[in-house]
Amino acid sequence: MTDRIAAAALAAILLGATPGWAQTVDPTTPAPGNPATTPAGTPERKPGTPAPHRPNTSDQVFAVAAAQAGLAEVVFGKLAEAQGGSDAVHDFGRQMVRDHGKANDRLAELAKAAGIVLPDELDTEHQAIHDRLEGLKGDDFDHAYIATQIADHQVTAQLLEYEIGAGQDEGLKGFAAETLPVVFEHLRMAQGLATEMSAQATAPPVPKAK
Repeated sequence: MTDRIAAAALAAILLGATPGWAQTVDPTTPAPGNPATTPAGTPERKPGTPAPHRPNTSDQVFAVAAAQAGLAEVVFGKLAEAQGGSDAVHDFGRQMVRDHGKANDRLAELAKAAGIVLPDELDTEHQAIHDRLEGLKGDDFDHAYIATQIADHQVTAQLLEYEIGAGQDEGLKGFAAETLPVVFEHLRMAQGLATEMSAQATAPPVPKAK
């Protein structure tokens, strides 16, 4: 994810902006109900108390942004499997497909339960990155892909951390808490690959045996 995407995504969350694709939800509005349908002995929730298991705006922004990032990780990972110049990049791409594919399925279940509609195709920015990567092969692909992975996982970690602190839906908050260590591990792996590639690029050539 580019710096511009990162800034836009985080600004939308931190400033409480609600993009057009997010439904406006007032987390302080009591759930519908009346004395005739309320079980005897059940205490009524006071006005201003958040409804349980009801997503707030931060949940919605997080779910859509995380879905976009997760979808991109799977698509980019498949490119790495096909076009990477090293076995290490092939293996990393394969792991991204597996790990993020599993996370995407779980996020889709939670979003459906919360009534949040998730995107099912790449957004414009990720599509542009995909098109650029698709035109590269070998070492050129490896360097561009891993640089993208480092930036993407840094932003995703921030999104997950924000959801943990500002979200309201218990399922989405739990998902964020469970996924954050995995994303940090992916980031560590990508940074390690970047270091290895940099070292290889600057290493003196090995003399050929006579």
